[in-house]
Order: sequence, then structure tokens, then C-alpha cells
Amino acid sequence: MKPIPRKPTTSLSTEELINELQSFGVRLVDPRAGADSRRGGAGPSDHKAITIDGMTVMAPVHTAPSFDSPYLVEKPDAFGRSRVTRDGEALGEVSFPMRPRFYELTTAEGVPYGHIATLHGRDVLATTVLQTCIRYASRTKTCQFCAIGQSLAAGRTIAHKTPAQLGEVAEAAVRLDGVRHMVMTTGTPKGSDRGAAVLTDSCVGVKARVDLAIQVQCEPPDDDAWFGRMRDAGADALGMHLEAVTEEVRARVMPGKAQVSVARYFEAFAASVPVFGRGQVSTYILAGLGDSREDILSVCERLVSLGVYPFVVPFTPISGTPLESHPTPGSGFMASILAPLAGMLVKGGLKATDVKAGCAKCGACSALATYERRLAS
Repeated sequence: MKPIPRKPTTSLSTEELINELQSFGVRLVDPRAGADSRRGGAGPSDHKAITIDGMTVMAPVHTAPSFDSPYLVEKPDAFGRSRVTRDGEALGEVSFPMRPRFYELTTAEGVPYGHIATLHGRDVLATTVLQTCIRYASRTKTCQFCAIGQSLAAGRTIAHKTPAQLGEVAEAAVRLDGVRHMVMTTGTPKGSDRGAAVLTDSCVGVKARVDLAIQVQCEPPDDDAWFGRMRDAGADALGMHLEAVTEEVRARVMPGKAQVSVARYFEAFAASVPVFGRGQVSTYILAGLGDSREDILSVCERLVSLGVYPFVVPFTPISGTPLESHPTPGSGFMASILAPLAGMLVKGGLKATDVKAGCAKCGACSALATYERRLAS
């Protein structure tokens, strides 16, 4: 069932408007405005970066809910400025980040830089080091929302980005486009390190070329010593993503990944926070997969007490995945989680602005940072 639209007014706060856009998605009057939007792959796929009131957010533009969205973004002017409307009523001014200049470059081997790493939000370089996963091809193991193989099949990326390639692209992105931090995630390979080894090598490659803050993202490795190895290689922050917080939902939505239990995640969180520091370890939680508000907030309270930043985002279905028709959570449901969560974070001394690198620092996939900002003002 789709969330029931409500009639917004011009009194919508920034966080309310962002919640609405991320729940319903947006329609673009000018399809060319979505030319650089993300399709398939890992991360915020089928989205477009839009800046509202100084906050850059990833809004769904190529998903099933967005095709019927009541929100419309008008054709942008020559400076990338536009308006978002509903029923002909202007709700606010928006703008689109310009196409990054590093996208025009290729490696000596002829690989486009944009196939190695992409711009997320406004100033974040992101890459999936291994564009394959041991679970992706298995119907009984794959995460039902994952599209990691889509961009590879479409020829928009390469299967393995080498440390040298990552360093080359990162240096250009900083020099040409003012990128401020980098996210390196990976599909899970064979082996008990669960991707930590390839991320360690990748950090070395980037730091050899440019001084750029890096967040690495992987499942908890079996050996906690990998946390120190990744930090020593140059990782500034770590993401280990629960996605769903209850074992029942995890087993249904991500049967393979659920074999790494919530208990193991908490063991890994407790071991990694002393290595990276409070607030520099985070986890990504997808609201709307079946976990209740109470379940999510209860787990978030435990995470904050450990010094882990819980980055809660609305689930957005990706075309071509088993959950492509799954409804997005309503904006009211998101507000009921994000408002108290922001209070927990502020009280616990964990602020997105203090995170060195990664999804929580970027904040574009959730309205959480706007709730934090309001509490801090």
C-alpha cells in the first residue's frame, strides 16, 4: 500500500519537505535534469541529487513511486536553479549540483573515471571496489533490495577498481571538483575478512595520491584485527550496515547477510569504536522493510550508547530487484523515528558534522541531519 498523500502547505519545514520528497520521489519536467542520476548499482540508486535550503538530498526519480509522485521539479534555469511544486503550488527553490569535471577524464587504459567512482550528494566521492557479491546470484541468499550487479551488466562500471585507479580518480575529484570525503564500499567476496582486505589495499592506493578522508564499508569481518589494519591503511571512518534491525525481517529480506547475526554486529561495533573513535563508526538502517518504529529506536539507543552513529534512511525500491514494488515508508513514519533519534544523537554527543567521512557526514539519503541542525540551532 502506498503512503497516503497529504496536502502540504508553504509552511512545510525543510525536514518535512525532504521527508515528503524521499517518501514520494519527484517527477522531473525536464528529463535532461536527471541525466546524471544514479541507476542501478550500490548506494542511492535511481536517485538524483537535489539541493534544498543548503542541504543536498538524494531524491528518487526513477522508481515506481516517483512516477506517480505529486511533487514536480520544474525545468532548471541556466544556473541549475528550479522550483519544486505540488498541485501548482511552489513549495521551495531547489538546485542541481553541476556535472563533475572529473567525469570527462579517462585512465591511460581508457576507463572513464565515472566508471571507477561517482559523485554522491554534493561533495562525496563514492565507489564500490568490488562490483560483485558472493550472494547476488543466488535467489536464496541475495539481499532483496540490492542492485549491485545492474550497473556492471549495463557497462557503467568495472568489476574491480584497483588501488591505483582509485587513487588517480580521487586526486582528480579533489582537484577539479572540491570533493571533501570518500566512501568505499564493496560487494562481499569469499573469505572471512568479508571485504576488509580489499578495502585496506584500496585505502593505501588513495592515500598515496591525495589526503582525503575515507569511510570504508563492509560486513563485520570474523577477525576484529581488521579494524586496526583498515585504520592503519588510511581509513578514517567505518560503516557496517545492519539495513534491518530484527532477525525476522533480516531473514526475510536479506537471507544470506542475515547469517551474520545482529549479535555479531554489536560485537563488531564494540570492538571497532575504540579503534576509530566515537561517532566514526556508523550503520545504515533502512526504515520501511518491516521493522517497527519501536524496534528501530530501541536498536538506535543501543548503538548511540556504544558511540555508533545510526544513519536511518527511508527504504526506496530499486527497479529490477525483488522489492521493486515494495512501498516506501510514509513521511509521518520517518518523522516519528528521525525526530527522537536526532534528540538521542545530540544528547549522546554524536553529530553528523563531526563524522570525518561517509554516509552520515553526507546525509543526503535522509532528513536526519536537518532534524539535528534544528536541535542545534
